[in-house]
Amino acid sequence: MFSIIQYSGTYCGASIVTMQSKTDSQRMPPLDAAQMSPAQRAAADELIAGPRKAVKGPFIAFLRSPELLARVGKLGEFLRFSTSLSPRASEFATLMVARAYHQQFEWFIHVPLALKAGTAQASIDAVRLGQRPAAMSDEEALVHDVTSELLREHGVSDATYARAVERLGEAGVVELTSLVGYFQLVSLVLNVARIPEEPNPAVQPLEPL
Repeated sequence: MFSIIQYSGTYCGASIVTMQSKTDSQRMPPLDAAQMSPAQRAAADELIAGPRKAVKGPFIAFLRSPELLARVGKLGEFLRFSTSLSPRASEFATLMVARAYHQQFEWFIHVPLALKAGTAQASIDAVRLGQRPAAMSDEEALVHDVTSELLREHGVSDATYARAVERLGEAGVVELTSLVGYFQLVSLVLNVARIPEEPNPAVQPLEPL
């Protein structure tokens, strides 16, 4: 049974979230129910049945290519919820990618998750300002260094690789690298589609560096 709720001609509520850009420049708004093909409906239904419980953010854009949505959704589901990385490590890396791509949607979603996972507000503020946090856990410091090098150099040094393998193992290194790559993909799609953030007064937006 198709589980998406219809409201005002679009799928929203607990399913596909409708958002309006402050500048009305959103290039790919949520699809109207009448616009959706059977393949799009099936892809949306599968996403809603998973841990995300909704089609929102980048998946509004990915829904234009339902097979891609299904495959990217499964990849992201694993990288976000099923790797050997701790939630603290995953969320911290995600914030760094959001900062690098000036990606407001991901920033607004993941700041509360990073706080919940144990990252200090001061560290989040430093990342927002493009600075290295002054006080990080050993795990955060490693994630910061690996992610920074990946974003800047498109690889990591031998020294950084050795530290990462020692703490995370080879599987963890591959998973962290893949997580960074996944959120780069998501950030690019969000930026191209101009999907706006979900307002949250508790989160300070990213400013140009």
